[in-house]
Amino acid sequence: MDVLIHLFVGLHIIGIASLLGGFLTQMKAMGEGTARFSPAMLHGALTMLITGVALVGLNQADDNTVNNVKIGIKLAVLIVILGLVYVKRDEEKVDKTIFATVGALTVANIFIAVLWT
Repeated sequence: MDVLIHLFVGLHIIGIASLLGGFLTQMKAMGEGTARFSPAMLHGALTMLITGVALVGLNQADDNTVNNVKIGIKLAVLIVILGLVYVKRDEEKVDKTIFATVGALTVANIFIAVLWT
């Protein structure tokens, strides 16, 4: 079971890298007001959702403790990110504040995962 959990953790990290990497590559464009959500950002957020749910299930099945409050907050933040990216995915330009909000929420989600023990 540990190998499977580690596999999903790796996939979860790939998802966050895709979401955050898409944001970071658009920083200059955000400053110019021409940033847009790339498909990699949407796919990264969806990967995070799917692997995160799988990780909770796998950890509970393996009788590991799961902090449901932490997971609930991370899920809520991710749903906001997913909603913003999904709704604005086809727009040629995304408003700076919306784009920056997605980046800030992504970083917040990372820090919640790492610092909340």
